[in-house]
Amino acid sequence: MAKIRGAVVVNTERCKGCNLCAVACPVDVLELHPREVNTKGYHYMYMKNPDACIGCASCGWVCPDGCLTVYKKKFEN
Repeated sequence: MAKIRGAVVVNTERCKGCNLCAVACPVDVLELHPREVNTKGYHYMYMKNPDACIGCASCGWVCPDGCLTVYKKKFEN
């Protein structure tokens, strides 16, 4: 049986750091970057735990600015 792993690509320049995606994530993958900011001065999201991503796209659905793209990839056992 194949396993599904997800990946979230964040448009860091568009992200305002509202944190809605991190709250919506059921497996605690996303977090605001603690030190870096974009050109607008906002801390942006990043994948703090990429191996846990299941590709559910909950984060993408709640993002008010459409900053997230979610990919799914199948891995054979």
